[in-house]
Amino acid sequence: MPAASLRRLLTTCLSLSKPRLSFLIVLTTATAYSLYPVPALLLPTTTTSPSLSALTLVFLTAGTALCCSSANALNMLLEPQHDAKMSRTRNRPIVRGLIGKQGALVFAAVAGALGIGSLWFGVNPTVAFLGGLNIFLYAGVYTPMKRISVLNTWVGAVVGGIPPLMGWAAAAGQSATGSGEWKELLLSEESIGGWLLAGLLFAWQFPHFNSLSWPIREEYKNAGYRMLVWTNARMNGRVALRYAILCFPICAGLWWFQITDQGFLVTSSVVNAWMVREAWDFWRKEGHKGSARGLFWASVWHLPVVMVLAMVHKKGLWEGIWKRLNGEIDEDEDAWMEDEVAQARESNRHPLHVVRDLTSANT
Repeated sequence: MPAASLRRLLTTCLSLSKPRLSFLIVLTTATAYSLYPVPALLLPTTTTSPSLSALTLVFLTAGTALCCSSANALNMLLEPQHDAKMSRTRNRPIVRGLIGKQGALVFAAVAGALGIGSLWFGVNPTVAFLGGLNIFLYAGVYTPMKRISVLNTWVGAVVGGIPPLMGWAAAAGQSATGSGEWKELLLSEESIGGWLLAGLLFAWQFPHFNSLSWPIREEYKNAGYRMLVWTNARMNGRVALRYAILCFPICAGLWWFQITDQGFLVTSSVVNAWMVREAWDFWRKEGHKGSARGLFWASVWHLPVVMVLAMVHKKGLWEGIWKRLNGEIDEDEDAWMEDEVAQARESNRHPLHVVRDLTSANT
């Protein structure tokens, strides 16, 4: 194959994967993985493995990106005739004839198989199942539902909320004290952090999409997509505002359940307040006078900033670094901590409980 043709094929496949959207999803997955409370992060002398597996993170991010690529390619494959009617989507590769439907299907199948396989063999079966579930929900439920009911936006929000749950379950699988089955990874007391992050992604998507869709509401209508922005414009603003406000208690929950420190409660509130202010303006002005643009850009910055803040304010991170830098943990305390962790392992207590006990004992 000539170099120019190969380059064109690779560029087309990249376009099928929606790289910017896939990158954002991978970011939320990796953030959840890094936020999982691992005792080794706080107590580096107590274990032979000082952190979560870097190799698992590689499989997690690669597998998630491939699953996203598969779902996005299937989405484009199912609606090129409708994509051609909208300025936002008319330049997609299938619409432009850069690749045929058969080629797009092959790409989606290969990416999906590689993605689920990477998650199954490199992470754990629970995460692989969630990756496959997301492909089905996005391509098999959300995509056709866009022409049937405004509830498609809620289904799309569920799809967006699953990746951080995947990241959390990936980390939990490495510290599981039981069999490591899906119930332990997703339904135990220690899974609350993953569900809170999933809830944050779910809520964020309404102010983001509802404002994004406002300038092209007539195009959605002409293309036959049932969106709140044109079926009920007033409700479109109310929904965006409600879910922007919901980000406050979700972020507070991350502090309350000791996933982040108290500083996150303050810094995240500043970012959340900015988005709520823009959402209020968007609802009050019904998208006019630049309010839709203001909310859109607030939502664009909101998610990555909150994710980074959560990692910076991870519970115990700075306390552990400060104590090590100042030599505040002596050999006797190290020995005591080692004994505590050993007892916890023998009694099959979960690592999250160990972190809570040790951090509370040191404060």
